[in-house]
Amino acid sequence: MNIKSKIEDQDDWLFWEEVPELYNASKPLSEKSIEIRRPPVKELQSYQLSSSGMFVMHTHMQFDEAVKIVFEVEGETITSQFVFYRSVKRIEKKSVAKKIYGRSRHNIRYIPSLSGKYEMIPGMEYDYFLVVLSKAFYFQLIDEDSSLHSAFVDEIKNGKYTSLSAKDHIVSHEMVQVINDIRDCRKTGELKRLYTESKILELLMLQLEQQQLENADNAEPVMKTDELKKIEQAREILDSNFCNPPIIPELSRMVGLNDFKLKRGFKAYYGTTIYGYSTRLRMEYARKLLVEDRKNIAEVTYEVGFKHQSHLSEAFKNYFGILPSEVRR
Repeated sequence: MNIKSKIEDQDDWLFWEEVPELYNASKPLSEKSIEIRRPPVKELQSYQLSSSGMFVMHTHMQFDEAVKIVFEVEGETITSQFVFYRSVKRIEKKSVAKKIYGRSRHNIRYIPSLSGKYEMIPGMEYDYFLVVLSKAFYFQLIDEDSSLHSAFVDEIKNGKYTSLSAKDHIVSHEMVQVINDIRDCRKTGELKRLYTESKILELLMLQLEQQQLENADNAEPVMKTDELKKIEQAREILDSNFCNPPIIPELSRMVGLNDFKLKRGFKAYYGTTIYGYSTRLRMEYARKLLVEDRKNIAEVTYEVGFKHQSHLSEAFKNYFGILPSEVRR
């Protein structure tokens, strides 16, 4: 299969890959990084992995003006697509950029030979995570006769463009974690290829699971647009204050949504509780300070908002399964 994409009227290809359709365990993993910073591109950073039967890309991008990205696909592919997009506003008094988190969406699609284009809006910040699998490799990961995707497979057999879900779904916290695991993996060679393949399977299973829940008779009702905006605002507040997060009643007042709708909506939207989300941010930051910044436990205790080292140690062990003192061994 041959896949390629570029910004319309620009010379640089964002990617152009010829990916063997049949899986070959002996084919080494290829890695590539691309960076573009010139008008109309304000910022574009892309990291790409490819091997037989698969192509993986994570791209962060912003544009100074509206542009169109064109793409071409030759051959039958199954794509797992995740898009995160948010507006970027500037608070003039403080002269700092404030990110207002917007929507996220994902879907699994069958794409036969196809070309097209989509528009990127200036003033928006995009993160795009893409997994492209050959049809043969996809069915190697998930059996063609599996009931998990029977309707999807029926449409694939027709050879026409189709999606697993008629509408894109919201990206869950668990999906974000898997994407981060793939992006941040420091393994090399064969281990990295095996690790990436296992995480792709995990990501597909999360997507299929979410679709099954959507189809269930007892599926949660769709949230209203104004409620979604308030829940996104709640996450932004937690992102900015995770070392000293507001309690739920206070957070509820801050976003103008009652406790019940906030807790239920947050769990449905992000796949985790408000407490669980804050804890993850806090513990991941503590791990970064210990491992990457090489700070001692006393310093970390203070920076992540604990009064006593024993409280940090208990929370850290509950989250990671080891004590902070053991993390660098």
